Amino acid sequence: MSAVADAVTEWAFEAGWSITKRLPERTSRRTFQLVADRMWRRRGPSVRQLERNLGRIDPTWSESEIRDLSRETLRGYLRYWNEAFRLPSWSPERIRDTFDLENKAWMDEAVRTGAGAIMVPGHMANWDHAGAWASLRYGGITTVAERLKPEGLFDQFLAYRQTLGMEVFPLGHPDLVRDLARRLNEGRIVALLGDRDIGRNGIEVSLFGQPASMPAGPAILSIMTGAPLYPVSMWFDGERCDGHIYEQVQVPQGVDRTEQIRQMTQKIADCYEDGIRRRPTSWHMLQKVWLADLVPRTPPNGPAS
Repeated sequence: MSAVADAVTEWAFEAGWSITKRLPERTSRRTFQLVADRMWRRRGPSVRQLERNLGRIDPTWSESEIRDLSRETLRGYLRYWNEAFRLPSWSPERIRDTFDLENKAWMDEAVRTGAGAIMVPGHMANWDHAGAWASLRYGGITTVAERLKPEGLFDQFLAYRQTLGMEVFPLGHPDLVRDLARRLNEGRIVALLGDRDIGRNGIEVSLFGQPASMPAGPAILSIMTGAPLYPVSMWFDGERCDGHIYEQVQVPQGVDRTEQIRQMTQKIADCYEDGIRRRPTSWHMLQKVWLADLVPRTPPNGPAS
């Protein structure tokens, strides 16, 4: 049954890429909005988790306010998928004209001088649109993608992002850190999503006053290579997607490496907090981020007696 389910999943996504980009844009946009509204009404586990996440942003929001926010967030999340399926058919001019980054001069300088840079966006608005824009502007970028199941689905995502100009390493790739460091030393841009600790071995940070877990990779890479690290927030604005680059996260001095990583990761969390607070419905986080929601890992030898 697993093989059948995997085949159906692969077929569904392949059909999505094939069919959606051929539909009239208004039709596909409306269809994905209807899907979002149906998900919202059903209020399944992902929607309930989204609403728990929204509730932690501002504890004063009422239950009805959170429900309204979750509906808008889901519409934005399904807009992301609609645009993701259509992006390969967009012209370079459209990609450039419908996206921009505040403070992009810092990225321009990093590429011009050959210093390279680490951009750390969150799961906000359309991060693939941002990647396509940056690939056009900087001659390609390098990123990391979570391995999806089934394998064929991951291969589709890999090919999709490659068509947008991105070099993609799978999470768990041998010598991943070394290969990313090599790209930075070549003066390239490395973009790493930094708001979700997929491997569950990240750094504890405070996010909206509560303990959460975020990946340590961006800070480790910056310390290793000396490449500047910049958190990024993004949002939808009408037909556009825009973003803001925060000031460089400096490597703390006078503390050990573990504390350097902790402080830098906390600074990334602080920047996300600012961006999310300004535009909470642009943060498409339907997964668990806060430690209170995460089930502790069971030790290899089983639970302690």
